[in-house]
Amino acid sequence: MRVVVLSDTHAPRYWKSCPPRVAEHLREADVILHAGDVCTADVLDELAQYAPVHVVMGNNDGPDVAAWGAPETLQLTLDGLTVGMIHDSGHKTGRTGRMRKRFPEADLVVFGHSHIPMDQTGDGVRIFNPGSPTDRRRQPHGTLGVLDIEDGALTDARIVNVT
Repeated sequence: MRVVVLSDTHAPRYWKSCPPRVAEHLREADVILHAGDVCTADVLDELAQYAPVHVVMGNNDGPDVAAWGAPETLQLTLDGLTVGMIHDSGHKTGRTGRMRKRFPEADLVVFGHSHIPMDQTGDGVRIFNPGSPTDRRRQPHGTLGVLDIEDGALTDARIVNVT
């Protein structure tokens, strides 16, 4: 299973429509995860044209994103892998321990908010932030995440530069 992970698209200020380099990856997706700060549900409709979308609320998301189906947190199983999702994982100190407590069953926790790409393991959980494809802030590139899952195992996780 190929999973494309996005966060912090911040439409319409930064995401006017799907950037071509993002669309290249979405065309190969079996599932899309969005870790919040979509900012307008139109983005979710656009993403859903590529693959099923799972999304959580970000601090900049409004009622239209909630109405689309975004909860504050989410736990789902993708090809046997248990994935937790939250927008803001809190301060970087103690993050893996906090995410283990928040999602005790999860093999992987996807989050956003900081716009800083991250792939880290600790306290028995792997945490993954794809960064932002459109609002890179102080990062050198806009990024997204690509996960490959097979029979309950995360076989590959990578941050991909899209700008």
